[in-house]
Amino acid sequence: MSTTAMPQPATGINKTVTLADGRKVTIRNMHPDDVEPSFTFFCELPDEDRKYLRLDVTRREVVERRTTELDRSRVERIVVVHEDEIVADGSLELQGHGWGDKVAEVRLIIARPWQRFGLGTLVARELFHLASKHRMDRIVVRLMRPQVGAHRIFQRLGFHEEFLIPEHVRDQAGEWQDLIIMRCPLEDLWREMEFELETSDWQRHR
Repeated sequence: MSTTAMPQPATGINKTVTLADGRKVTIRNMHPDDVEPSFTFFCELPDEDRKYLRLDVTRREVVERRTTELDRSRVERIVVVHEDEIVADGSLELQGHGWGDKVAEVRLIIARPWQRFGLGTLVARELFHLASKHRMDRIVVRLMRPQVGAHRIFQRLGFHEEFLIPEHVRDQAGEWQDLIIMRCPLEDLWREMEFELETSDWQRHR
C-alpha cells in the first residue's frame, strides 16, 4: 500500500541582513531561550499595537508557552534580533489536514522604532519562503479593521481582501471588531515580489 510522504520542517534560518538605514539585524528561528527578550519585546509595544493581538502577551506564561512549545510541523516562528534585542516577531501557522490542508496563516509584528525600514517585507518574505518549503498553496492573513498599516503592507505584497465579518472578534480591550480575511496563492505572491527580490538586498543575504 502506497503512502504519501508528509512535508518535512524547513531548514533553520539564521542570516544577517542590512536594512535601508544601514543597520544590521539577524533573522533567525525562535529559540526556547528567547522567553526573556520576547517578553520584553511584547511588553514594550504600544498599547495600540498590543490591543489587536490574539493573545495577552503581557502575561509571561503566555509568552513562555509560545516561545518554548515549538513544533515546526505546526508553526514556524522567526524573530529579528539587533544586539540581543528582539525587534520583530513573525509566525507561519500551518493549518493541518482536511479543509485547511495546504493553507498557512501569516502573522507578524514590528517594533515601532523599526518600522518603515523594509523589515516587515523581509520578515514576510522569509515566511513565504518557509510556506513554499512546507508546500503550502495559499497564505491567509486575518486582521481587525483598525489594523490599517498591516492591511496596507499585505495589500502591497499581493494579498486581496476576501471576506469581512462584522463585529466577529474581540480585541484585548474586550471591544468587538470587524474581522478581515486576506488571501493570496503562494505562486502569485512570488510573482508579485519577483522584481523586488531581484533589485533588493534580499538576494545578497539569502
